[in-house]
Amino acid sequence: MAFADYQYEIYFSALAGRISDFPMDYETLERRASAAMDPSLLSYVAGGAGDESTQRRNVKAFDNWGLVPRMLVGATERDLTVEAWGMSFPSPLFMAPVGVVGLATGDRHGDIAVAQASAATGVPSHFSTLMEDSLEDVAANLGDTPGFFQLYTPKNRDLAASFVERAEKAGYKGITVTLDTWVPGWRPRDLATGNFPQLRGHVLKNYTTDPVFQELTGGSEDPQVIVGTWASVFGNSLTWEDLDWLRSLTKLPLILKGITHPDDANRAIDAGVDGIYCSNHGGRQANGGLSSLEMLPSVLESVDNRVPVLFDSGIRSGSDVVKAIGLGATMVGLGRPYVYALSLGGVPGLVHQLRATLAEADLLMAINGYPNLAAVRENVQPAN
Repeated sequence: MAFADYQYEIYFSALAGRISDFPMDYETLERRASAAMDPSLLSYVAGGAGDESTQRRNVKAFDNWGLVPRMLVGATERDLTVEAWGMSFPSPLFMAPVGVVGLATGDRHGDIAVAQASAATGVPSHFSTLMEDSLEDVAANLGDTPGFFQLYTPKNRDLAASFVERAEKAGYKGITVTLDTWVPGWRPRDLATGNFPQLRGHVLKNYTTDPVFQELTGGSEDPQVIVGTWASVFGNSLTWEDLDWLRSLTKLPLILKGITHPDDANRAIDAGVDGIYCSNHGGRQANGGLSSLEMLPSVLESVDNRVPVLFDSGIRSGSDVVKAIGLGATMVGLGRPYVYALSLGGVPGLVHQLRATLAEADLLMAINGYPNLAAVRENVQPAN
């Protein structure tokens, strides 16, 4: 079944008197989810660094590119599949790692809910180190859909090695190392309310279930000891010299997240990484920078098809997904929209959001005459 067929499911359900409970556009989704979410969770998910100009720039950057239709192509069937790291994915869409997604459902099992939605849709996810459920319990809900483990590399190397070993044993298909969050950025929304979930003992399940971390705490179950120990090991400002060590921890694909400079991308590949993840953390970490989309072409030129290039930051719709693919990204990550959808409607709400995003992308390819992703890349042009 084509992704685009989801719209007919919605129309035919309406004919039977069942109007969808879930939003069809991002603005409505954001508004409704914002009204329903706990204020502390909302500030964390919606907020960005500084005056949030980079966050806004991430979104606006897509207006600088346009899709050029090609007629009489007969794009009745579209192929959105992607091949990467010896795996085949049904589409280029994935869910980006979000550290508080575990808190996005009333039962605080949001990480498992994401895995269940991933299993239901075939859309892979990169799961944060910061979970409300253990990485093993989350992986057990993925079905046949590949999952990736995102690593916030701790200062303690034994703990880092334990996380990676656990992820490998649990069946994750790659390790995504985030580079730009060894210290939290200046986030006024969170600072105004003193909202720091980890310091309140949230999303630390992967730590409290880890044997190395348990040794560090002396087996204590005291929340103050756990949080204090976490604070002492989090925040490893990695250097190029650390890449050999990280590479030695696993034979799984090693992906570096936070690369936006072409020289960094080239050096990382020379050091043996298997994927480049072009992202500025959705504008949450550093304000005042260019959008990730503005940096993507130069990163892709430097990579020169040697490894897959993942992209996120500013994706709000299927149209954005198609444009990022058009510029050359291998796969495209959804962030805030899927957290809003999960918080608003649980697994069904998230499944709807993923299917809706894919339906829009697929319909754009159909109407514009793009039978495959290669055709998309041939027909994206600057808007000015």
